[in-house]
Amino acid sequence: MSFATEPTFEHGQAPAAKSSTAILLCNLGTPDAPTAPALRRYLAQFLSDKRVVEIPRLLWLAILYGIILRIRPKKSAAKYASIWMPEGSPLKVWTEKQARMLDSEMAALGHQVEVRYAMRYGNPSIASQLDQLKAQGITRVLILPAYPQYSATTTASVFDAVYAWASVVRRLPEFRFINHYHDVPGYIDALAGSIQAYWQTHGQAEKLVMSFHGVPERTLQLGDPYHCECYKTARLLAEKLKLPKERYQLTFQSRFGKAKWLEPYTEPTLVKMAQEGVKSVDVVCPGFTGDCLETLEEISMEAREAFLHAGGEKFSYIACLNDSPVWMAALAKISAQHMLGWDTHTAPDAAALAASRANALALGAKQ
Repeated sequence: MSFATEPTFEHGQAPAAKSSTAILLCNLGTPDAPTAPALRRYLAQFLSDKRVVEIPRLLWLAILYGIILRIRPKKSAAKYASIWMPEGSPLKVWTEKQARMLDSEMAALGHQVEVRYAMRYGNPSIASQLDQLKAQGITRVLILPAYPQYSATTTASVFDAVYAWASVVRRLPEFRFINHYHDVPGYIDALAGSIQAYWQTHGQAEKLVMSFHGVPERTLQLGDPYHCECYKTARLLAEKLKLPKERYQLTFQSRFGKAKWLEPYTEPTLVKMAQEGVKSVDVVCPGFTGDCLETLEEISMEAREAFLHAGGEKFSYIACLNDSPVWMAALAKISAQHMLGWDTHTAPDAAALAASRANALALGAKQ
């Protein structure tokens, strides 16, 4: 087995970054453009992940390359085109902005850390960002998934990508991983504040629907905690908003394929509500920290149309946390808590680095 070439090193060198510690904010990913070729590349990587699709490998690859990648890219490209921003994909735009804001928030807390973002699928990849951080002299990395609720299909897949990079690297940085923050007060407070601010401006609907991304039901039976963590988030959020049980509904969206997924499903639930006489709904997606295809197109467009067509009169989509200052401050505190024990408050000591270099050269080091 061969390992990646190590970056040039000199004893006593200071990190090229602001410190030797970094936070890598990892999100799901996005195609590079709203085109069929870009979607084909993106979907091939995404749907080839064993964490995402647990169907027997050979059978699934035959379906993926024989059917799905021949049909779905064009349809998905049209969906992405409908929500594409001048700066690019919404998910990438918001994730990049969150990384910049998190960097500022960490600095405000007195932490000297480098904050970067990466995508599990697409660009910039987790491996490419880790390569750059290592080349800058980073020796400690906090892996921060953009997913509040843990799922093997998302959170664990991010960790897989880190492990894959690490498997071919000789000198590894020290890693820490954040599994979840679905019940952290700062996250719940940010969600509640966002919803309350919307209600103050637009009024409150009869029902609040909390729509989370779905996963196959069998993952729950096999031990994945995602279902439970979504319900805990919903309960804590409802308590914060002082909503009785009859005023809110948790649902799961983005079902794919014919297998049974976590229920109740979002769109059928909204249709049933309209048919039963509910005239207005507010829909929020707490599991997404930044707006993306699943919120802007699937919920704000498709689900809206389904609800209104079924007899509903007012459908309001409440945006994700995105660049909420309250959320960014909360995420900084979550990150700081997970970095306890790492010295992130002091800059590298020039005198100590010089002494270290002198000692190394005295022992025969070449550089």
